Amino acid sequence: MNNYFVRRILQIIPVLLIISFIVFSLVFIAGDPVALMLPDDASQEDVELLRESLGLNEAFIVQYTTYLMNLVQGDFGESYRYGQDAMEIVLERLPATLELGIAALIIAIVVSIPLGIWSATKQNSSLDLVATGAAVIGKAMPNFWLGIMLILLFSVTLSFFPVSGRGTLLHLVLPSITLATGIAAEMTRLIRSSMIETLNQDYVRTAKSKGLKDRIVVYKHAFRNSLIPVITITALQTSTLVGGTLITETVFSWPGLGQLLIQAVNTRDMAIVQASVFVIATLVILMNLVADILYRLLDPRIKYS
Repeated sequence: MNNYFVRRILQIIPVLLIISFIVFSLVFIAGDPVALMLPDDASQEDVELLRESLGLNEAFIVQYTTYLMNLVQGDFGESYRYGQDAMEIVLERLPATLELGIAALIIAIVVSIPLGIWSATKQNSSLDLVATGAAVIGKAMPNFWLGIMLILLFSVTLSFFPVSGRGTLLHLVLPSITLATGIAAEMTRLIRSSMIETLNQDYVRTAKSKGLKDRIVVYKHAFRNSLIPVITITALQTSTLVGGTLITETVFSWPGLGQLLIQAVNTRDMAIVQASVFVIATLVILMNLVADILYRLLDPRIKYS
């Protein structure tokens, strides 16, 4: 198993290289950031001098090679907008994004696990229909629309929560619920289907025939063995979580990595974009690696070779 995880860690390097090439290419195609850095009355000579000082007058392959050499040294360049090291700015915003993402994931897990289990154990009942319908609606609602509706209802009309910003626990409630809704809906549907399949297994019927209580059969036997697909979808939801964070942070003016990345794309701040995507890609890859470890802990029969 150790060899497997060493190979997985080594696979991170080419994945990050491919991602860096794609992001660098897209930023390169997007246009010249110099036009946004100088006033409208700047002369052509000023434009050329700034482009030369930033190395933007070089060919694509030369710029990318220079970028990779700096990347190996941990240098993502300096932000055009902030005049600071890009990675330092990204790491300053990362805790806010992690706070929002972890809160949303906790809410999604707390809601989806009992709802999925109850829906599976009471299949085709009124509770099952309500839970399934709620999951479909939750999955269908866009984050930006849900966030605006929550602001209008709970912030503007009822004044229960702040409209935007970060600072107290109350600031976290609405954005985390917005971000958690779609994830909880997806997890509820998966837990339900996984539990229904597990409850029909022979060992579950054997446990019931021995006179064990339904609660023990469901939670100790069936639920644990249905956790592997749940962990899989939770790991896959990391990318969905990141995508939702971009929108949610913008709607609620949450000062995290998502809002920073949107602003950097709009201002063509190449260094910030590349550093942000690098950090996000690393987080997603690490979450998948953690999922592999959890598979082994939950089911010792799983072997990595």
